[in-house]
Amino acid sequence: MGRIGQNKNSKGRSRSDKKKSAFKNKATKPKFYQTNEKKTTPKKGDVVPTFDENVRLNKYLANAGICSRREADVLIQTGLVEVNGHLILELGYKVKPTDEVKYDGVVISHQKKRYVLLNKPKDFVSTNTDGLGRKSIFQLVYKACKEPVLPIDRLGRNEMGLVLFTNDTDLTKKLNHPKHLKKQLYHVEVHKNINKDDLKLLMEGVELSDGGFLKADNIEFLKDGNARQVGVEIKTNKYKAIERMFEQVGYHIVKSDRVLYGNLTKKGILRGNYRHLTEKEIAFLKM
Repeated sequence: MGRIGQNKNSKGRSRSDKKKSAFKNKATKPKFYQTNEKKTTPKKGDVVPTFDENVRLNKYLANAGICSRREADVLIQTGLVEVNGHLILELGYKVKPTDEVKYDGVVISHQKKRYVLLNKPKDFVSTNTDGLGRKSIFQLVYKACKEPVLPIDRLGRNEMGLVLFTNDTDLTKKLNHPKHLKKQLYHVEVHKNINKDDLKLLMEGVELSDGGFLKADNIEFLKDGNARQVGVEIKTNKYKAIERMFEQVGYHIVKSDRVLYGNLTKKGILRGNYRHLTEKEIAFLKM
């Protein structure tokens, strides 16, 4: 007769003995250690998690580009961070994807920042629609990302070359501020041979018909010796700047191709194609 309270299975082992042996065998894990759920890791750089799981507040701030995680802890403890209108001082607080997070009174965007570099072809306008049915540069980048992006500046319909699209409004404002304009390099071809004296005038600056003023930082003839083609280095956000400058000294533009914007080049981007910027390129633009 077995002892009262001792339950044996068909092999004569008690349930308690079976459980103990499971823990002793390192290769075998109890059932409550096993799960069919897939582990999900947030993508680096995501502002909010792309899955239905909460994320620590300091990581949320870091992913949004506000600061590092360690610095985020300091911001939280000093009372600069709110979630859904409530001041949060707890370092381990977790944020839901639907929460509204504010830093220093400003809502942190839930949208992932995108930076798309297009090599614009000729005959594309820089507006979304122009009422005339002409081709738009937005048609070339609409598949680049799900987030809506806008160009940092505009090239004319007949201009070609680099156009940077982003939904980072802070960067857009910075790059269009007179103190932070990036160096641009254009490959320019005009309808006739260029006089060296006219190049000096363009580098000294010319008055535009609308009262504006433009000057090139440097202009040089290309190495192939073609007197109708030059490289123009300039810092401006004015629309059709190259065309307007050359018209003031008597030249009509045949070709205007922006081949450099800040640290960005057309290398590897075919005409009409685009690519996403690297983290290093983005950091350089924000300097």
